[in-house]
Amino acid sequence: MIFTSTFFPYYKKIDKFKHTALIGIGCNVGNCVRRYKKLFLYLKSHPLVDITQTSILYKNPPFGYLDQDDFINSLIVIKTNLSPKELLYFLLRVEKKFKRKRSFKNAPRTLDLDIIMYDNIKINDKKLNLPHPFFKERDSVLVPLSLL
Repeated sequence: MIFTSTFFPYYKKIDKFKHTALIGIGCNVGNCVRRYKKLFLYLKSHPLVDITQTSILYKNPPFGYLDQDDFINSLIVIKTNLSPKELLYFLLRVEKKFKRKRSFKNAPRTLDLDIIMYDNIKINDKKLNLPHPFFKERDSVLVPLSLL
C-alpha cells in the first residue's frame, strides 16, 4: 500500500553540502508515521545534513522474521559533508535517539536507517557495504525509489 503524509513526499534543492546519500527508513513498532515526522524535523534541523527529498510511504510485509507487523518504509535523500562511515555512525546515533533496540536479526523496530547509496561510491568492509547489497531485492526500497 502506498500513501502520503506530512513531509512524505518532499523536495527541496540544496547545494550547501558536497555529498548525496539515499537513506532507507523502516519502522513497524508504534506510530511509525508520527515517528517519521519527528525524524524529518530532527534531520531537517541538524547541522550535518540537509534533506533534499523524501519518497512516498510504503506499507509492506516483513521479511526474514515473519511473526511481526508490516513495515512502513520510505526513502530520504540527504546532502552532507560527512564521509560514508561518519554518516553510518551518525545514523546509528539517530536510531538510538529514536529508541532502536537490536534484539535479533530482522527483529521488529522503532526505526531502521540504512545507507542505500552514497554518491557513486563502492565500499565493501565489515561495517559498511555501498551500495546496500540487497536494495535491488527489496520492495521496501524499489517501490519508493521508483516514485521518487
